[in-house]
Amino acid sequence: MTTQQDVLPPAGRLPSDSARTVLFTLTGPDRPGVTTAVFGVLIRSGVEVLDVEQVVVRGHLTLSVLVTAGQDESGMILAVRMAGSDLGLSVSGEPGTGDNSKRRRNRLAVTLLGAPLLPSAVAGVTGRIAGHGANIDRIRRISRFPVTTIELDVSGGDGETLRRELAAEAMAHGADLAVSPAGLARRGRRVVVMDVDSTLIQDEVIELLAAHAGPEAEQRVAAVTERAMRGELDFAQSLHERVACLAGLPESVLGEVYAAVRLTRGARTLVRTMRRLGLTVGVVSGGFAEVVEPLARDLGITHVLANRLEIADGRLTGRVLGDVVDRAGKAAALRRFAELEGLPLSRTVAIGDGANDLDMLAAAGLGVAFNAKPVVREQADTSLSVPYLDAVLYLLGIPRSEIEDADEALDDTTRDDTTGDNTTGGTR
Repeated sequence: MTTQQDVLPPAGRLPSDSARTVLFTLTGPDRPGVTTAVFGVLIRSGVEVLDVEQVVVRGHLTLSVLVTAGQDESGMILAVRMAGSDLGLSVSGEPGTGDNSKRRRNRLAVTLLGAPLLPSAVAGVTGRIAGHGANIDRIRRISRFPVTTIELDVSGGDGETLRRELAAEAMAHGADLAVSPAGLARRGRRVVVMDVDSTLIQDEVIELLAAHAGPEAEQRVAAVTERAMRGELDFAQSLHERVACLAGLPESVLGEVYAAVRLTRGARTLVRTMRRLGLTVGVVSGGFAEVVEPLARDLGITHVLANRLEIADGRLTGRVLGDVVDRAGKAAALRRFAELEGLPLSRTVAIGDGANDLDMLAAAGLGVAFNAKPVVREQADTSLSVPYLDAVLYLLGIPRSEIEDADEALDDTTRDDTTGDNTTGGTR
């Protein structure tokens, strides 16, 4: 009599490419016990399991199982079909040879997101992937609210070429896209460094300060900003000229401005989730430490660098202390934060919106242009045009469901800030 032990190959040996196999695909309404029933039938056939994939979309199950053929291939196929029929499932059994799921090379994670995500964007991106001879091995949804995000596991493609072409294709359809190395490269510790004004917060702090100095100061600050945007002044020059407009303001104004600052939607969720994952968060700003430091403290941000205002006799003097945190200074801060954490630059993520952030975005392992000006979007590794800062998590492969599960598991009473009120007072 033939026993199951006689049928199975010796432990540690893989079936040859010429060995007979059967691929079963079962589809239909999901219910508890489907997988158990299918594998219960296979137990009686004395076969070896080579591969399993299962996905459920809106209650519809697709289960694929690759097994060795065994001694009674036709009987096994009939038995699985009958079991599937009893469960209300459609079953196909396709005989073949070998396990063709070879180890994939040049694996990439392609993240596509939009609000809304249109079929044209998916078709355009997947068409470009196919046009380069790359293969989409798996697709999964990362988030459904407030943006829809899907992640494509791609093999056989050149990362740099695909990044450029796919980003342009996605942008043409109103979507955002990122291409990252897959596998271990996406896991582990990172340092995430953000700009502050118009990135972590919705405001420009110097404009809020100028509003306290009166209409004339506001107009002078706006005029200097316009000259800087035209290229007539570099950042340091423009900062000194704008800060000079604040001379005489009482120091107490700084607290009032901090209380009025509005966090970008999703900022609390982003920082909170990164800290839970063991990622280090830093901020670097061409703004002012008097506002940035309490903001970082309230959010639990580890590293901080910003300009410091000179204050004498309880009033702003209109001068900045020390070296200005400019474009080069931001990139240097990113490098210093990474060094302090003992991590290479490849393990850093930088997020910013302006030309002053370009060196930092270029130096980081992943540079993210957040609601940025066109020149920044063009030069960054990837960009986000949605107004939700926590969408950065999806670019790192972190699903929305896991973020929400973590909040529930820890009984976090902090309201999700993706669509709510975001004044800094809400963080305290």
